[in-house]
Amino acid sequence: MNNPHQNARMTPLGRVEMVRRIFEEGRPVAEVAAGFGVSERTARKWLARFKAEGAAGLQNRSSRPASVANRTGEPWIDMMERLRREYRLSAEEIATKLSFARSTVAAWLQRRGVGRLKHLEAPAPVRRYQRQRPGELLHLDIKKLARFERTGHRITGDRRGSSEGVGYDFFHVAIDDATRLAFVEVLPDERRASTTGFLVRALRWFKERGVRVERVMTDNGSGYVARLFGKALRMLGIRHIRTRPYTPKTNGKAERFIQTLMREWAYAIPFRSSKTRADDLPRWIAWYNGSRPHASLSRRSPLQALAGTT
Repeated sequence: MNNPHQNARMTPLGRVEMVRRIFEEGRPVAEVAAGFGVSERTARKWLARFKAEGAAGLQNRSSRPASVANRTGEPWIDMMERLRREYRLSAEEIATKLSFARSTVAAWLQRRGVGRLKHLEAPAPVRRYQRQRPGELLHLDIKKLARFERTGHRITGDRRGSSEGVGYDFFHVAIDDATRLAFVEVLPDERRASTTGFLVRALRWFKERGVRVERVMTDNGSGYVARLFGKALRMLGIRHIRTRPYTPKTNGKAERFIQTLMREWAYAIPFRSSKTRADDLPRWIAWYNGSRPHASLSRRSPLQALAGTT
């Protein structure tokens, strides 16, 4: 049979009743403890707290100790941080100098935000640049998007019936640094033949608009570092600039254009299939180049900016 006091023994109300029976009624501790389903030792613990603190001693309290004997003082922690910031000492070296355990030093350095050396350096300022002449620098990049045979989950919110195994479209992008004038093609891959063919067609497209390209910037993708791509640039007398590894911001104008392309077109319109998406691309690019204003171009479109420089 369940004891009616078992559920109450861990509550302040149950402790008060237990202590009352012992203290006021004078009943044996062992008998009352058994009635509440706790040990005699537990009952005596609560009785001692009541005698020392009154009713407040029977309330719930944190199990965390009131003080920690070996807690590191703030002055020592400040010294650890100072040695780290000013002298670039490792946690091992700081522990040796201050006679602390290495784990203690490492933990406090982590809490102070200086666990890694890179955190000691102020972040480098973002350096924004813009070429003055059209064609002075052309950014190239590629965005891979899955093909589909029905409207995708980004539009419908429903992943059921997704088009799996259909393959990918590769959006090859060329954007002029000075005017943001853009040329885009949808190609089946990003191999050297595709990147080189796109380069030639992009240069021809810009030339038809009066833009002679002097430099081309790309990342280090296999299609861009291929000999065929480099040979085409040398034959055309165009300098090839590659971004540093893992620094996509270097090619930031192409990155930002791709973000705009995805946000305002690819993911904004409920295309029935990837083919209808590709067929609609020239329309959107014409609008982007001719009508979309840019804050960096004093609210002008790329074609307006080009007309103002020629």
